[in-house]
Amino acid sequence: MKAKDDKTAPPPLPEPLRVAVADAHTHLDMQAGTVEEALAKAASVGVTRLVQVGCDLAGSRWAAETAGAYEPVLATVALHPNEAPRLVHGDPDGWSRQGERPAGGEAALDEALAEIDRLAALPQVVGVGETGLDYFRTGPEGKDAQERSFRAHIEIAKRHDRTLVIHDREAHDDVLRVLKEEGAPARTVFHCYSGDAEMAEICAREGYYLSFAGNVTFKNAQNLRDALAVAPLDLVLVETDAPFLTPAPYRGRPNAPYLIPVTLRAMAGVRNLAEEDMAEALARNTERAFGVPGLFEG
Repeated sequence: MKAKDDKTAPPPLPEPLRVAVADAHTHLDMQAGTVEEALAKAASVGVTRLVQVGCDLAGSRWAAETAGAYEPVLATVALHPNEAPRLVHGDPDGWSRQGERPAGGEAALDEALAEIDRLAALPQVVGVGETGLDYFRTGPEGKDAQERSFRAHIEIAKRHDRTLVIHDREAHDDVLRVLKEEGAPARTVFHCYSGDAEMAEICAREGYYLSFAGNVTFKNAQNLRDALAVAPLDLVLVETDAPFLTPAPYRGRPNAPYLIPVTLRAMAGVRNLAEEDMAEALARNTERAFGVPGLFEG
């Protein structure tokens, strides 16, 4: 089978962007190859900054270490919503990729949150996330643990002045409710935005950033394109969530930060903007969203 027909083969390099941008949410630790290879490939097409996102303790420690070692990488740290019930109930089918069954109990969650709190204070860590609520993979028995963890992450983000990065899957109303009850941090990002245009308008009124991933290019994702069309341009970000959500026409093949230009160009088309104008807006927004001015200078 030729490589171009191999659905497991990486997609080809897209045409480089003329304005440098960031991948606002990626998981290098789940992708093939080395960090150096991923950074070089991304930079070759104009993606010069990456936000490496933690989802469990091991992944959060790795994110912080990697950001400390590689200047183009920024880190966020957190327990994924599906990790919270795994810790409390000793569920081996939660998010963690470590393969162990946790001891379980509220104390296990508290200990993990304390470690996230420690990591969030590190200078190379710019965000707390991905945290939030996920009702797709977690049933009613896990909702209390998810919400308790989400509220704790909000408090950590505010105390350390870090950006809150939200994972919201089939839980829109409750995510918005908890943010209102707790008071959102100064900078809040809805990663892989999955709501509709009406929710986008609610988020806009609150000043929340909406980060769009490769699924905005999917044929069945008109709701995302509608949301992108009405979202204020200064609140929009672009991400891969790699290795997941590879944009069309490469859906189903491995995703990576170097594919940001594919999604960005599709987003520019939705907004009827020139590619350079879209990229410039996204670059500025990334600096503000993560509180890192001058991110693309030099």
